[in-house]
Amino acid sequence: MGFDIRSVAKFLPSIERPTYRPSLNKKVLWTLVCLIIYFMLSSHFFGELYGINPQLTKRFHTLEMLLGSSFGTLMTLGIGPIVTGSILLQLLIGAKIIDWDLNKKEDREKYQIAQKLFSIIFIIVESLVFVISGAIIPKSYTAFNLFIIFLQLFIGGMIVLLMDEIISKYGIGSGISLFIAAGVINQVFISIFSPCSIGMEGCVLPTGETEPVGKFWGFIFSISKGYTYQAISALIPILTTILIVVIVAYAQGITVEIPLTFSAVKGFGRRWSLNLFYTSNMPVILAAALIANIELFGGLMAKPLENNPSVSCGLLGCFTTTEEGNIPTSGLVYYLSAPKSNLILDLLSGNVTSKYVAKIIIYILILVALCVTFSVFWVTTSGMDSESVAKQIDNIGMQIPGYRKNPQVTKMVLDKYIPPLSVLGGLCIGLLAALADILGAFGSGTGILLTVTILYGFQQQFKQEEIEGAHPLIKRFVGED
Repeated sequence: MGFDIRSVAKFLPSIERPTYRPSLNKKVLWTLVCLIIYFMLSSHFFGELYGINPQLTKRFHTLEMLLGSSFGTLMTLGIGPIVTGSILLQLLIGAKIIDWDLNKKEDREKYQIAQKLFSIIFIIVESLVFVISGAIIPKSYTAFNLFIIFLQLFIGGMIVLLMDEIISKYGIGSGISLFIAAGVINQVFISIFSPCSIGMEGCVLPTGETEPVGKFWGFIFSISKGYTYQAISALIPILTTILIVVIVAYAQGITVEIPLTFSAVKGFGRRWSLNLFYTSNMPVILAAALIANIELFGGLMAKPLENNPSVSCGLLGCFTTTEEGNIPTSGLVYYLSAPKSNLILDLLSGNVTSKYVAKIIIYILILVALCVTFSVFWVTTSGMDSESVAKQIDNIGMQIPGYRKNPQVTKMVLDKYIPPLSVLGGLCIGLLAALADILGAFGSGTGILLTVTILYGFQQQFKQEEIEGAHPLIKRFVGED
């Protein structure tokens, strides 16, 4: 007999599924409670790790939004371990190293248990790596202090894991999506509207000669001083951010409608919508998390040069340490990392070099390739493939007009749409994320894209919650029973 991973389920911390159907008000309440806890534990006021040097955590600022984390606090790991575990598990299943058919209930149970187990393993591994490698700098290097820091990181990671499970079972959406969106919105708001002065510790209101951090106030400040180029520099990122939001919001409405009829309810029909972003934001979440982890470990492996301590080099490339964090300057990490400047401003100032153009092209190709790959994997592993959807349609007593009521027949029709959409959706979402990064959208291009798609997903789920009193078959159709 082979090892059955379900046997370890009783040893894993778990949130029991509700024995009743939570009302919309309770779902919103649980979601807000978890969000408030997340923000509290992400703040240095409530959640700062004991025994560390908090001033040395700023170098990982660029990773915080993608991982929904806050370095130096209990939320240091963020969603990193959960997403990394999911990536590894998907790769193992996609490569048939783990031979599970996720259309089967027992294999889906195994997948969920394995996903949680992998997440816990990566919480332990990343906590150890952060302490041993120096990603989190302790005030003292005693064994007791290092263990306390590791323990805090582990507890924080477990809190995120359990909050993600609470939200998925009792709330709206998923904790992964919620924490990413919350972090990005917070960063975008600060980037546009913060009145704090540049270069100040804490929030200090600017004087008549200092420019605010928020680009909106920076634009007004530059206009009042007659600084034309500075005003343009402040305005363009705001406009590009708005442009990307509008494009993504418009693309969310592009769908293929599959007409369906109820065999049990004569004269009643519905449409099964297949969105252009068929796999939603999951491909770009997984791609961004993979890139972020490569950049993180590349930075941890890099060692300062003897003749220039501000530059660190390692197997994956070199980094320059600045106030904004570790900036990749060469090697694989340089081409994997999103551009730090705005292409439009670089063109206007004449700062475009051949190396910069090569970086942009390679970055686009890598990000798009990863998004397409993860989109295809996600369709296969999450029950969104043609065969699974055909079974869902058949189970709720529906069929495509003009075709026999047979899952295999429905699958043949869906095969014309779902596989192409999984590739096209991954391609489009990867291109949009790369475009937003290159144009310098606030919150990073990937972050903005994730936030818009996450908010759209929340909107759709709220719509589904509002169909009380509908026919039972309709409730089953949208997953309401």
